[in-house]
Amino acid sequence: MTELLFRDDAYLKTATARVLAAGERGIELDRTVFYPQGGGQAGDSGTLLRASGERLAITDTRKGEAPDRVLHIVAPGSSLPQPGEAVALEIDWQRRYQLMRLHTALHLLSCVIVAPVTGGNIVANKARLDFDIELSLLNAARIETETNALIASGLATESVWITDAELDAQPELVKTMSVQPPRGAGRVRLLRIPGIDLQPCGGTHVANIAEIGGIRVLRIRSEGRHNKRVEIALTGSG
Repeated sequence: MTELLFRDDAYLKTATARVLAAGERGIELDRTVFYPQGGGQAGDSGTLLRASGERLAITDTRKGEAPDRVLHIVAPGSSLPQPGEAVALEIDWQRRYQLMRLHTALHLLSCVIVAPVTGGNIVANKARLDFDIELSLLNAARIETETNALIASGLATESVWITDAELDAQPELVKTMSVQPPRGAGRVRLLRIPGIDLQPCGGTHVANIAEIGGIRVLRIRSEGRHNKRVEIALTGSG
């Protein structure tokens, strides 16, 4: 089991850890600041520093076989640390912060476009949500104006924890049809933007929505009868 440090503090950039296992699939640690791909958000990249001074590039981070197991993936042919070895971790913060800003922006987008969410994806330079809505109802200028107005309100985000049973009793909290809330630990984290949004999310987010800076709509297109895609990018530095 890996202690997920990013769950309580998404702004942690570095940490120390011990190796639990290392193999072809990746390196498992007892604790990590690296977010594994999930919920539409790309996994973190960064560096693992060994006591010898050798730096291993972490090219991706994925979930292991259990909810709290994380695989830190290195390039093929890299030397692997030994179980019990102490290492230092550092994420690619610039990339992570972009992902955080975009992820929180998608939560706002899901409030501006009131329709079932059928899919989503977040990479470092853009993000998108798919909606079950008529294409004619999606206007890029309106979406940008209303989303940026919410960002300008400068509200702090909050993490709220509920049990699996409490979530089952409130199915309306789940907006995304294609991504199920992270379960298995007995409790589920919700992201609250007061007066705007409340929904389950295990991803990393900014502490205040003003940090998003602003968004622009890159394109809107149909991906099928029940999937109208809205793709966005950031316009400010946060």
